[in-house]
Amino acid sequence: MIRTSFSWGVSLLLIFTLAFTSQAFAAPSISYQVSMPEPHTHYFEVEMRLAGFKNKNLDVKMPTWAPGSYLIREFSKNVEAFEAYAGGAKVPATKINKNTWRIASGGKDLTVRYKVYAYEVSVRTSFVDATHGYINGTSVFMYPDGHKELGSTVTIVPFKGWTKVSTGLSSVAGKEFTYAAPDYDVLADSPFEIGNHEIFTFETNGVPHEVAMYGDANYDPKRLMADMQKVTEEAVKVFGEIPVKRYLFIVQNLHNGGGGLEHLNSTTLQATRTTYGTERGYEGFLNLVAHEYHHLWNVKRLRPIALGPFNYDAENYTNMLWVSEGFTSYYADLIVKRSGFTTDKEFLDDMAAGITSAENSPGNKAMSAAESSFNAWIKQYRPDENSYNTFLSYYSKGAILGMLLDLEIRKATNGAKSLDDAMDALYDEYYKKKKRGYTDKEFQQGIEKFAGRSMDSFFQKYAYGVETPDYNSYFATVGVQLVNVNEGSNNPLLGAGISLASGKPMVTSVTRNGSAWQAGLNVHDEIIGMNGYRVTDDLNKSILSYEVGDVLELVVNRAGQLMIIPVKLLKDQTVKYQAQMLPNATEAQKKQLRAWLDPKK
Repeated sequence: MIRTSFSWGVSLLLIFTLAFTSQAFAAPSISYQVSMPEPHTHYFEVEMRLAGFKNKNLDVKMPTWAPGSYLIREFSKNVEAFEAYAGGAKVPATKINKNTWRIASGGKDLTVRYKVYAYEVSVRTSFVDATHGYINGTSVFMYPDGHKELGSTVTIVPFKGWTKVSTGLSSVAGKEFTYAAPDYDVLADSPFEIGNHEIFTFETNGVPHEVAMYGDANYDPKRLMADMQKVTEEAVKVFGEIPVKRYLFIVQNLHNGGGGLEHLNSTTLQATRTTYGTERGYEGFLNLVAHEYHHLWNVKRLRPIALGPFNYDAENYTNMLWVSEGFTSYYADLIVKRSGFTTDKEFLDDMAAGITSAENSPGNKAMSAAESSFNAWIKQYRPDENSYNTFLSYYSKGAILGMLLDLEIRKATNGAKSLDDAMDALYDEYYKKKKRGYTDKEFQQGIEKFAGRSMDSFFQKYAYGVETPDYNSYFATVGVQLVNVNEGSNNPLLGAGISLASGKPMVTSVTRNGSAWQAGLNVHDEIIGMNGYRVTDDLNKSILSYEVGDVLELVVNRAGQLMIIPVKLLKDQTVKYQAQMLPNATEAQKKQLRAWLDPKK
């Protein structure tokens, strides 16, 4: 009996010890519940459960920006009613900086509750109203500091009557509207569309693609589904594989707005409700589809080394957005062309228009593509009246450089290789094999392998410098030439943007070193009169009857003060390019053109 009692006591002690040890060393876990009980007030209500964190204090953070949109947006500004509980007891929680809350947890499991005001119509932020909810992870989900690697589950509680949730996250079996994320980066990069949206699906290369369409719009579902499938099928050909098991398009059809934001295995697109009603508008939407879908490879996987793992607290600087975004813009045009939605002429006209716009922008000579990329955080999303003079977007400049590099590789290999091959090889080298991003130099070296020579001069002059390329030396490869139809003209140019939105001619921009710039015309000036007569329309139209060297006596209202400003008209120095086939294009050049624009033919 004594021996039995002793054994029983040991067993109890062992069970107690194992239970205590299991509890003490249980792996930390995170779960979220997001509800929207009063969507008309534009609040998401978040409950975050944190278990197994044994620190005396636990810091939870909210990101300051959303990957793919390079601007510090301070999402924590929309957080209200932050509270933390251990069991049923409220515990102290103190905000220690702009996006961090310190909870005196005492090593206990926590329930954190807070509200997020979400009423900004944007692909970069979150939104909820009486018609639907949209969650962009970085603006709703907090995370415990130092534990981004932890997985989590998310349960969505839709507003009553809402029956659908679309997200790129995997569903948890047996739990309605509950999803699993392997880590915070994936959670942050997996948006949710919540409501009663229309859903249609198609397959590309055996991979299911879901389209979640919110809002009424003038689209034909069958046509749109078929055409989006064509675009995705063409996009896949560059890299040869789809690196996800499922892909989601969230499409929000709005009264105003437009744009897109890429995610790990999904994207959010915004379009006006009427955009599908014209061929040009419809092609523009397919171009947006192509752009964001191409990001599935370029930037989400093949990426600059600075763009992942992310620091959500501060800027993540890189010189290479001209590749990540600019090349994607170029490929979007190319994919839409190769899919059969635009003609050769329309594609070349768009390329010529892009070059025209870039070469007429003073900012093109003030800031390189690499500098534009690095300065995205303070320039791209914060334009002002002088941006035209100081900044050229890495989207537009990068698209041009991508095209030139494509033509250079085709020329060097006599059409055997292209930028497609270089991008695919870089994807294989850095995403699949090395599982990291590339450095600036490594990207250049990847291009050089296919160009067959050093590309240092190209990169230094055009990517890191602001020299003007000899465009026709590149276009000659495909039997095309750019012609400046403004060459030889002697027309005057005011060099000022004029808006009539207020019913008054108001100066909205002044072009560096133009007529208005040299005369001292300012943004926000109201143009009242010219040469003794009242001005009621756009002054740029009126000056077409004048000649270079003529002086305009402008009566201007500047902040309530009337003044006369003489403006001497200078010659219009802008270019206007048209793309034309060389009259003596060889069969080899024509073959290169076909291989470029229609490789399947």
